[in-house]
Amino acid sequence: MSPADGPQFPRIAQAGARVALRMVEERHETLAVTRGVVQPTRLSIDCGAMVSVWLDGEIGHCATADLGAHGLQAAAGRALQWARAARGRGLGLADAPWPQPGTPACRAPADDPLPGRAELIGLLQAEAAAMSTDARVRHWSASLRATETRQRLWIDGALAAEQAFRFVEPNLEATAVDDHRSQTRTLGGQYNGFCRQGGASALCDSGIVGGGARIADEALQLLGAASCPDGRRDLLLSPDQMMLQIHESIGHPLELDRILGDERNFAGTSFVVPEMFGRYRYGSPLLNVSFDPGVPGEFASYAADDDGAVAQPRRLIEGGILLRALGGTLSQTRARALGWPIEGVACSRASGWQRAPIDRMANLNLEPGDATLEAMIASVERGIWMQTNASWSIDDSRNKFQFGCEWARLIENGRLGALVRNPNYRGISATFWRSLAAVGDRSTVQVLGTPYCGKGEPGQLVRVGHASPACLFRAVEVFGGEA
Repeated sequence: MSPADGPQFPRIAQAGARVALRMVEERHETLAVTRGVVQPTRLSIDCGAMVSVWLDGEIGHCATADLGAHGLQAAAGRALQWARAARGRGLGLADAPWPQPGTPACRAPADDPLPGRAELIGLLQAEAAAMSTDARVRHWSASLRATETRQRLWIDGALAAEQAFRFVEPNLEATAVDDHRSQTRTLGGQYNGFCRQGGASALCDSGIVGGGARIADEALQLLGAASCPDGRRDLLLSPDQMMLQIHESIGHPLELDRILGDERNFAGTSFVVPEMFGRYRYGSPLLNVSFDPGVPGEFASYAADDDGAVAQPRRLIEGGILLRALGGTLSQTRARALGWPIEGVACSRASGWQRAPIDRMANLNLEPGDATLEAMIASVERGIWMQTNASWSIDDSRNKFQFGCEWARLIENGRLGALVRNPNYRGISATFWRSLAAVGDRSTVQVLGTPYCGKGEPGQLVRVGHASPACLFRAVEVFGGEA
């Protein structure tokens, strides 16, 4: 590798050793207008590298911000020390979880730049102003975070992957207050659910343009709404809540390293056990869930994972039956060594240059069905339609859960009824998905994502994509959020 092509690749004078070098450069920019005041622009630039060494079945890692020849070589030496220290007490891998050098995997952002900073601030000011026309709206904000990332991976001195990304995270938030209560309505949920790759077109798709007046009006409507009733009802979930449901009760339980016991100190285990793959009924026959890192514009689309495995779409659940785990090459190798030939996907991902890759969700999507939104509503005698996540809670085996939403309307005798505030529902992952009674068609699908998926020790936050249609569930326990 010449200096013109990249950094000087570190060398290890150790027979049988393999070396991987992953370099990440990120530039973040955050713009916000809060209560009519333009906030200081926040800019950050981060750059560094992770050097990993495989030797005699073990892997050592060392990160460095010194990208010169001396810094990378020193990091490689430290990674080699860690690999040696793990002998007899580590993984005992038959081979490194990295592919042999071949054609590099490449990815570049679509030719869809964002508008300039002044234009973006003007947009945020306009939407913020549209949220502040009623004195009962006491807090309002419009924001945008944009990130440009370049990532390169070399394995044994050869370029294995070169990828560039542009991420956009817009949001609007309005809180209305009267003498009795306060209500908040957002564009993308309390945890910013509308996140995409792209530029101007992704920003337009988010609904932020012209969305300020709607968000504020809906917050005001919620002030006068009755509390969500208690009891069992059919539950219609919009994609912006389905995203959270998929994430917590399918995505995390299917992470293979969690199933193997790695997460129990930090984020818990999983109700899924290795014997379930290939036979367990995870949901009704309508449930089809895919890992698809190739969806254009989805938040976690990529060409190769951070261990160099080429990313390809794979069905995880088909016809309700659990087929495959969210496990990268390393976890699949570990599972096979334990006698479990579990199939996985290219999902070894790290949150940055200073973290080692672990099993992560990427684009985890629920495939559309054939039901229209109108037909699903018409099929419900007594139900509720919920939108936009507001809160979540789930146990440490990712089984028993309780989720809250911002917005809901009752459904009575096949027709939409009254608006209700503070809607919540609860269930058990192992049975909830079996109550899936209808899956929306492509007209109901939204491509969404979140930047805040946390996992690992030390902690890592990564970007995750979720595309989903609206879905209808039967006889779910629903309750209000007030005493």
